[in-house]
Amino acid sequence: MRKLLQNRIAESKLTMPAATLYALGVWLLAGVLTYHWWSQLACFAISSYLMVELNNINALIRIFSRMVSTAFIALFCCASFLFPALQEIVMLTCLTAFIILFFLTYQNKEASGITYYAFLFLGVASIAYVHILFFVPLLWLMMITNTMSLSWRTWLASLFGLLTPYWFAIAWLIYQHNYSLAIAHFSSLAVFDEPFNFYGITAGQKATLILIIVMAIIGTIHFIRKNYLDKIRIRMFYGFFMWMDLAALTFLLLQPQHFNAMLLIMVLNTSPLIAHFVALTSTKLTNIVSLVLSAATLLITAYNLWISSFLS
Repeated sequence: MRKLLQNRIAESKLTMPAATLYALGVWLLAGVLTYHWWSQLACFAISSYLMVELNNINALIRIFSRMVSTAFIALFCCASFLFPALQEIVMLTCLTAFIILFFLTYQNKEASGITYYAFLFLGVASIAYVHILFFVPLLWLMMITNTMSLSWRTWLASLFGLLTPYWFAIAWLIYQHNYSLAIAHFSSLAVFDEPFNFYGITAGQKATLILIIVMAIIGTIHFIRKNYLDKIRIRMFYGFFMWMDLAALTFLLLQPQHFNAMLLIMVLNTSPLIAHFVALTSTKLTNIVSLVLSAATLLITAYNLWISSFLS
């Protein structure tokens, strides 16, 4: 395979440190010192580290490359308007931890313990952002089709894992004699807005969404064409990313009021797809596409930072 610029970047040991410094610069420019987004920054750092571990544990890319975590950092920083969104970022961190544990159950229908802890993180994510519960039926389905780990034991473990954070939360609410918070938390699941109503969605948000959709499409087409080169296990995991991407995009289009959360879910699941494309292709066309996507990411990041500084 010829080593074009995209391959040298994807395989370089300096890519991840450079991405880390880049992310720190974006957070500083966005105003982390001014607005004290320390909790959000900590969650972002944890999520980025978990993406490194997700790739290390599962070898999502069959060569040495930090592109999965690098792509995650770049796409997250591109959506700098999400930096203040603490609840959604907490949800993202828990969802990343969920995926790591979820993949560990591959072809193991006796993995009740790991399944419990995976869905425990998903339950915590739903405390922060309750609408993640809409993804649970899809995740149960992918326990059949992708991880092939569904059994009565693992299903019950997933159910107990989801409920455990609520047992503690409800006990605390009873102690506080505050029942309205629980009612408001779950009643929001029944609140629906007009589909495809993007009124209030800014040009920067739309540009970021379009960029992520384009990357998801490119990454998906590439992986479908070349998946015979990967192990079956890796194909199943990338299938998970594709279905989660599609589900999040569908949810976003039907209920745009959840734009921020669905965009973060797409960032998480698009990152491995586009990373696979960048790291494992080596033609003049893919090199140009990779550079154009990188330039577009930088331009949209700069635009979102400029808009945020202008509005402040």
